[in-house]
Amino acid sequence: MLVGGTDFEIALSVPLVFEYEDAAKRMCEATGLSDGEVDDVLDYLCAVARRQEIHFLWRPVLRDPRDDHVLELAVEAGCDIIVTHNVRDFEGSRGLGVEAVTPGDYLRRIGGLS
Repeated sequence: MLVGGTDFEIALSVPLVFEYEDAAKRMCEATGLSDGEVDDVLDYLCAVARRQEIHFLWRPVLRDPRDDHVLELAVEAGCDIIVTHNVRDFEGSRGLGVEAVTPGDYLRRIGGLS
């Protein structure tokens, strides 16, 4: 398992955890996970992540303003990369020193995929 290992660190904020919870619980039937199992995954992520408070807001920067809180988290936490399937909506992130890449691209970079 890569999350919680030494290859990279994840950063979370309270708004991002709530967004993950909402999205994951809406997909319980499709994923076969129960609400309790989603809670267990989120608890694990919170345990291994660097929890970051957001003190500054740079909104709006991105095409979809609902994604700005993710960019704010990345900047505040000093992240170099945002890993997302939604790379197109993060085009403005480079202006704040954060690159957006797909999960596949990121895993190839760190040797997690061949």
